[in-house]
Amino acid sequence: MMEQIHPAIETLAELRVAEGTCTRCPLYKDATQVVPGEGPNEAKFMLVGEQPGDSEDVAGRPFVGPAGRILDSALVDAGIPREATFVTNAVKHFKHEMRGKRRLHKRPNAYEIERCKWWNDLERRIVKPQVVVALGATAARSMLGRPVTISTVRGRPIDLPDGTRLVITIHPSALLRTEDEADRRAKYQELVSDLQAAARLGH
Repeated sequence: MMEQIHPAIETLAELRVAEGTCTRCPLYKDATQVVPGEGPNEAKFMLVGEQPGDSEDVAGRPFVGPAGRILDSALVDAGIPREATFVTNAVKHFKHEMRGKRRLHKRPNAYEIERCKWWNDLERRIVKPQVVVALGATAARSMLGRPVTISTVRGRPIDLPDGTRLVITIHPSALLRTEDEADRRAKYQELVSDLQAAARLGH
């Protein structure tokens, strides 16, 4: 595949335009549209999820579906204003398979994560966040360039080469898959605690 070459991208507006033309992996073919990150130009915090879901693919905005509502609630409880946070995904197009008329989420593979990492590196270079929170294993892999197990890296900040601090936690969608109410509450509190730890790093 030919490598795309874009002129120097200096702003989030330029980045959104460039992302809209992305063909770096095949996922663009079946998605409705690209879902760029959104938030302030100089946000202190950056949240990185896995990929857009069905709601995000239709809306063209990250974290506006059920997992996004959980994330919004957790951010409030952690004392982090979403409007002051840059929210994005490791992979910018919705990967799915059809089940009848429903589009079911499929996890991005290593190739897709690696091809999209280029955009995430550009986002970080433009926004210059102090702290990045990776939500789930796909986001953690994108940030670190290697697979990691959440339980082994959770709860301790990792210093990235550019000076950013990285905190790794679960993806809010994990709560949607947790049927036991007590277990779900415990996971939610752990997510809030991880976000609070990230907030302390940003002061």
